[in-house]
Amino acid sequence: TARREKAVIMTGFSSRMQMSREVAQALASNKPVVALESTILCHGMPYPSNVRTALEVEEIIRSAGAVPATIAIIGGIPHVGLTRKEIEMLGREGHKVKKVSRRDLAYVVASRVHGATTVSATMILAHAAGVRVFVTGGIGGVHRGVESTWDVSTDLRELGRTPVCVVCAGVKSILDIPKTLEYLETEGVPVMTYGQKDFPSFFTASSGVRSPMTVGSAEQAAAVVGAQADLGLGGTLVAVPIPREHQADAAEVEGAISACLERARAEGVTGNAITPFILQGVKDLTKGKSLEANISLVKNNALVGAEIARHVSRAEVRPRARARLRPREAEREGRLAK
Repeated sequence: TARREKAVIMTGFSSRMQMSREVAQALASNKPVVALESTILCHGMPYPSNVRTALEVEEIIRSAGAVPATIAIIGGIPHVGLTRKEIEMLGREGHKVKKVSRRDLAYVVASRVHGATTVSATMILAHAAGVRVFVTGGIGGVHRGVESTWDVSTDLRELGRTPVCVVCAGVKSILDIPKTLEYLETEGVPVMTYGQKDFPSFFTASSGVRSPMTVGSAEQAAAVVGAQADLGLGGTLVAVPIPREHQADAAEVEGAISACLERARAEGVTGNAITPFILQGVKDLTKGKSLEANISLVKNNALVGAEIARHVSRAEVRPRARARLRPREAEREGRLAK
């Protein structure tokens, strides 16, 4: 099919970026495009749930009137838009595929190996391709116990510098949510929660922490995204609560997280290995309930993200009103010119 064909474009990267024809045609005609990461495919879910979920999320985005652009590095080449065969290959390879953040991009490209892009790397490649909206499960953040580990996700700094709207279910609940929101404030990132006042907690709809901002519609969120871009600022974050009928039990999840954090400390798990380690442990301890919640929230985010992308796309094609001087200002300008 046309969506499986590839069109090669050049970017600022030293290597080629390969874009699917479906994505290239959508961007050329200013149709809404939604970026998707590949870490959730390779490191976030077991096979075959990962592949099935990735394909279902893409179809949700298409059915909502947008074009999905799953991003990954294959053989050292950044890909924006994957074929079904490529998604299947990455899903089967799973943890063998290197997890890639901003720090790792150049190394993986130069080494000509496969890479699963995290939030930060996906934002960089999406922006390079001209994709304005990106849907994921949850972003990284400030880890619990940061006082001794200094473990802060590069996702937060990327949000402060790269003008892409990230739609997620909040910060992964294994992290320190209040400290993460403080860090995002320092980075100047507009943090909007969709449809409620409390910031969500990934597996559950509410973290009990008040959100810095609230938006009541995709159109309102898209307006903030547009204003942020016009002002020449960085990224934006839209936190979408998991539907309450799909959320996990908060006490059960918190208990599992605490147990997994203790186990991670005992086993010396650190760095970018700790998030998949804990998520897998939480899945096991909750007997798969956390995985079910994870799949549900990603699909829900895809629906909201596609709607935001549609509004962002519409706003871009509207002619912008030219600034006009008021009569007295025009008269004064005329006198000065004389």
